Amino acid sequence: MTGSTHAGMIAGFAGQDRPRRVLGIDASDRIAETQTQVERIARRTANLIDLGRDLRDDEITVLAGWAGDAYGIPVASTLDAMRLTGRLEGVVLDPVYEGKSMAGLIDLVRDGRIPAGSTVLYAHPGGQPALNAYSALFR
Repeated sequence: MTGSTHAGMIAGFAGQDRPRRVLGIDASDRIAETQTQVERIARRTANLIDLGRDLRDDEITVLAGWAGDAYGIPVASTLDAMRLTGRLEGVVLDPVYEGKSMAGLIDLVRDGRIPAGSTVLYAHPGGQPALNAYSALFR
């Protein structure tokens, strides 16, 4: 994970004067590396867009728990999230990033860490071409 989409959203939304949280889901099972990478990119981006202040540590959140054992290897929660999102929303997710992050989002909503009635923006960077390499998992 480069974390660039997540980091850019952190920097961009930090310029808004409204309550918000930008959460990222680690898809690599290397949470320390992912956190460091996102922090670095977010802070550089904030500087490039002249945010006018330093990002606070509490604005940079990367959550662990849905990556499985390795990058690029989907686990049951990944595949379940992909199937559920496809069935209910007609949205195709890849098993590398999006399936793992959607599994995280589903769990965050189910356990109340994202309260019912919240407005959620889910970033879908378009990893569907990766599905061809994983087609055997969906037979």
